[in-house]
Amino acid sequence: MCGITGFWNLRNDKNEHELTSLVKSMSDEMELRGPDSDGIWVAPEQGVGLGHRRLSIIDLSPAGNQPMVSSCGRFVIVYNGEIYNADDLRKDLQPRNITFRGYSDTEAILESCVAFGVKKTTEKLIGMYAFALWDTEAKTLSLVRDRLGIKPLYWADFEGTLLFSSELKALVKHPVFKKIVDYNAVGSYLRHSYVPAPYSIYQNVYKLRPGEILTRTKNGETQIEAYWSLQEVAQRGQDKQWQGSDEDCLQQLDNLLGDSIKRRMIADVPLGAFLSGGIDSSLVTSLMQANSNQQVRTFSIGFDEQGFNEAHHAKIVAEHLGTDHTELYVTPEIAQSVIPKLPRIFDEPFADSSQIPTYLVSEMTRKHVTVALSGDGGDELFCGYNRYLVSALLGEKIFSCPKMLRYIAATGINALSPNMWDMASHLIPVNRRPQMFGDRLHKLAKVLRGRKDDLFVRMLSQWDEMEKLIRKGTEIQTLLFDESLSERLPNFYDRMQFIDTIMYLPDDILTKVDRASMAVSLEARVPLLDHRVVEFAWSLPHEMKVRNGAGKWALKELLYRYLPQNIVDRPKMGFGVPVGEWIKGPLRDWAEHLLCEEMLEKYQLIQTEEVRKRWKEHLSEKRNWEAGLWNVLMLQSWADEWIK
Repeated sequence: MCGITGFWNLRNDKNEHELTSLVKSMSDEMELRGPDSDGIWVAPEQGVGLGHRRLSIIDLSPAGNQPMVSSCGRFVIVYNGEIYNADDLRKDLQPRNITFRGYSDTEAILESCVAFGVKKTTEKLIGMYAFALWDTEAKTLSLVRDRLGIKPLYWADFEGTLLFSSELKALVKHPVFKKIVDYNAVGSYLRHSYVPAPYSIYQNVYKLRPGEILTRTKNGETQIEAYWSLQEVAQRGQDKQWQGSDEDCLQQLDNLLGDSIKRRMIADVPLGAFLSGGIDSSLVTSLMQANSNQQVRTFSIGFDEQGFNEAHHAKIVAEHLGTDHTELYVTPEIAQSVIPKLPRIFDEPFADSSQIPTYLVSEMTRKHVTVALSGDGGDELFCGYNRYLVSALLGEKIFSCPKMLRYIAATGINALSPNMWDMASHLIPVNRRPQMFGDRLHKLAKVLRGRKDDLFVRMLSQWDEMEKLIRKGTEIQTLLFDESLSERLPNFYDRMQFIDTIMYLPDDILTKVDRASMAVSLEARVPLLDHRVVEFAWSLPHEMKVRNGAGKWALKELLYRYLPQNIVDRPKMGFGVPVGEWIKGPLRDWAEHLLCEEMLEKYQLIQTEEVRKRWKEHLSEKRNWEAGLWNVLMLQSWADEWIK
């Protein structure tokens, strides 16, 4: 796991010393991604500079250092990630009699690109990766990102200079970089809690999307092509669904996950696993322990706050599996101390509050191991999110009603304000009274007048009615609003999973894990997102994911082979912290500073009146605006760090 950066200035107006100094300044911004060594390669006659920060995992010798030049001398690579089939690549290269200087996966990728080309090589790879390859002869630069977007890669073009990097903070160091906020991206961020790819918070700065190759030629032309498409995977899954029995399905899944995890247990440094006690992390840990002849190291953190602590579940799983388990209970004060670090860890506004415990568990884990396996991806692949089940159930009930009745009901709901509905909700017993009753009813009214997919949109949205909220620009119309998607994926569950795998998974979940783990120099591997597992999951019929009103059927049934059912079957919990209570209590001064009129007017990113209104309602406990306000706080905190 590493950090990569570089540029190609077509004007070629800097000497070797200037190029080297510039690359170093960019690379040094990512020191925590690669504290073990750094490397620089420049070609002054072409205006090219490549930089690398190394976290040594495989082949700890200098033979694995980067930037790395191919054996023929024509190609140079900088690479971030891990390839788990490097031995297979070397076997394919045997007829070419290449003398390898070491056994790093970097060298296997590089020589494969020389022999077979970039696209054919990417189609062979199993793993997580982002790399840049410079062809000194053809004068082309290729940027590549893995199929699921596990590893990040930003790129930009300013005045004919192509920039790229694992993190935005490195790009900012280049003198041609212009920090101009993309106000359209601000609107999308406020809805989703992240800036969706291919956009970033800055104008003319982009995220390379998962499964894409960007090629820049000596003529300055840029071409982006996909070498892997989830749309094609989903279509193949529809056209040729799995026909085997339940037992066949479980055995195939067991084989695939077993191979995926065994490959990801290879490392020349200490290795462990994040264990929350949930289905995904428990399954990953179970398979790790089944494939290990020694105790697997497992790690979890706990909180004393009710509703936010899974550590006791993790401990039960660890005891049953016999792992070497480490847990840490953190105080609210420790968790809150992470918040000032977030703008520099994430570089752009990011507001999934589980970023805090993810950083803390990574920090604790890094004291013991250098690599940790994670259970991310199971919810998106096997219908694990509660919102899938709720959206489908409500949608079926709502849209079975005639359109006229739905319009009448929506009109009736809108006849009373949210506050009046909240007052009326006091007739409902306290233990059955929904939070934010009036607000939820008004959201329902919008769904009643719209399409079935709008229900899912509302569930994903932290803020709505962006025209009342953002000062400039218009919200980006992402896949979430693509009405043609229902024709390509007629099944409502499929559409929800597809949207989340394209957007939420890489731009939220994987971004969170990458930045939090890399901020403490820890490599996180995600075996459930092996592309072979992903393709198999999309081939399964719906009933092998959702059965008897519950999701993740196949994963749970497989986990029953390793853990007793009474340990597995428990309500799903999130991985968050009570920021809504914190900003009313110990963090109130911090929140009030960022949400005061002066600060909101200073950065001019969001409408002051609407934010102040919700802030006052949250403090008075008229409404729980926790998620939306956290988005604004992270936006303001980012601006205070990067725009000041």
